[in-house]
Amino acid sequence: MKRALIGLLALGLGLGLAQQAPLKIGVVVSATGPAASLGIPERNTLLLLEEQVNRRGGVAGHPVQFIILDDASDTTQAVRATRRLIQEDQVLAIIGTTTTPASLGMIDVVAEAGVPKISLAANLEIVFPVDEKRRWVFKTPQTEQQMSQPIVRDMAASGVKTAAYIGFNDAYGEGWARAFEATAREAGIQVVASERFARTDTSVTGQVLRILARNPDAVLIGGSGTAPVLPQRTLRERGYRGLIYQTHGVANPDFLRVGGDVVIGTRLPAGPVLVFDQLPPDFPNRQVATSYVQQYESRFGIGSYSTFGGHAYDAWAILRPALERALRREQTSNLAAFRRVLRDEIEATRNVVGTHGIFNMSPTDHLGLRFNEAAVMVEIVKTPTGKLDWKLLRTFR
Repeated sequence: MKRALIGLLALGLGLGLAQQAPLKIGVVVSATGPAASLGIPERNTLLLLEEQVNRRGGVAGHPVQFIILDDASDTTQAVRATRRLIQEDQVLAIIGTTTTPASLGMIDVVAEAGVPKISLAANLEIVFPVDEKRRWVFKTPQTEQQMSQPIVRDMAASGVKTAAYIGFNDAYGEGWARAFEATAREAGIQVVASERFARTDTSVTGQVLRILARNPDAVLIGGSGTAPVLPQRTLRERGYRGLIYQTHGVANPDFLRVGGDVVIGTRLPAGPVLVFDQLPPDFPNRQVATSYVQQYESRFGIGSYSTFGGHAYDAWAILRPALERALRREQTSNLAAFRRVLRDEIEATRNVVGTHGIFNMSPTDHLGLRFNEAAVMVEIVKTPTGKLDWKLLRTFR
């Protein structure tokens, strides 16, 4: 009898959801191409969340539908996908995309249509300054300005006096070059070389030789995904023995797999979720980060999580309560008005604990993360079993 009653309740819940119009959320990620190691965990996380949310009754009684498109790590395709989601699918909001250049390319489209977007890319210029276009754009990853601070602090503590930089020849790499050089200058560290490479390059020998000629104490590689393995491997093969730093753009298991022993000893800033089980017990988002990792690994396998899936998780942690508040104020049938209300509610986000930190948005801050809660310093080490792993070096609280 009890089982029959539970079954009837579940059936009733399912029928109720089926009768409600779905809340359509557009998603653009780089599930293929050079940034696939970032985009795949983002996509997987949102698929997991969609299943969980609808199993538990949706959002305010509405089922949620993530319409996920792959931009193949290409800006043109990201813009095309954004237009399709807005014009054809009539989505309420957009999450994405994975890379900085493509996220920047999407801004004009969402601003023109008046659709709120939560980016999964790092560059500060995606959300700053909050002008007439960027008022529609929010994001979850830490900026290069925030993440350059732990790098430079670690360099100074390690006695580094001179450093070199080699990064992507796009908006991500340029943003990191500016942020790192400014932060290093304030700390009295001289940047003696600054080089660029393409995400699809197969050789960076010329750039590395120019760096080696300046004999820096440390080198920062400004890239994401697995492509930054190339300059690191080239540096080591050419005999460089100084400190090598990477950005939070490589905090994924594929970087370890592709890099192998050549990336042992690498230091990088990362969101705290990367080392969730090494965080102090009182770290403010340890519980959320742990829960997310456990959910993700139960579905996709032990060791499969990354910080990038965490950015997608955090985007939904912000969007869901904003949707609930917006639904109390406006009908989704009035699409343009609902999108405006939803934008306002995202901007009103306060004290949302995510996998990477605590989000507090404002009219002038569409990220809302504080550096000391959103960044930790880690090192890549080889465990006694021969596995590469992330080791927490320090927090900044």
